[in-house]
Amino acid sequence: MAKKKERESIVKVGEGVRIASFIPKTKELYEKEVVKKLMEEFGYKSVMAVPRIEKIIVNVGWGEAVDDPDSLNVVVDELTLITGQRAVKTYAKKSISNFKIRKGMAIGAKVTLRKTLMYNFLDTLIYIALPRTKDFNGVPTKGFDGRGNFSFSIKEQVVFPSIKYDMIKQVHGMDITIVTTAKTDAEAYKLLKYLGFPFKE
Repeated sequence: MAKKKERESIVKVGEGVRIASFIPKTKELYEKEVVKKLMEEFGYKSVMAVPRIEKIIVNVGWGEAVDDPDSLNVVVDELTLITGQRAVKTYAKKSISNFKIRKGMAIGAKVTLRKTLMYNFLDTLIYIALPRTKDFNGVPTKGFDGRGNFSFSIKEQVVFPSIKYDMIKQVHGMDITIVTTAKTDAEAYKLLKYLGFPFKE
């Protein structure tokens, strides 16, 4: 019943006008097609055993913060725009004298996405951002970690539509980790592949 309400979430606008809530394409695809495909391919006995995406972590390392701490605020704001969730600063866990980094110094920004925001980001990533990457011909599959999670990097934040050229002070990339409940890389690969993730074949 709760699921039905979530899908139908209707908001009245004015008199007699109704707008249905938006359902991310990848979320709908997972529920309608991917679960069935994975069950057939891997022989899961229960829907609950089918792998799913648990969270997506987006991280930006910002070494420039060593000489210009305020510049990190721009990175935080951009990452917030890209993901739709407020980014938080990340701090050095230990001192590295060669890079003038002290323990506890802010050196990056991070966002951990779950549920709807996670699927919204995945939609943007698959259908807009990655295809806009220069000379893009697919994401290499070497980023699987042996435990069903996948990590890769994007070189420029401008591939995301929420970032405009005229607002960029400095180009930077980001590391993205997709955490799944899959027990093997093979299962995680098929989960992402069926969701439309553009792997390099």
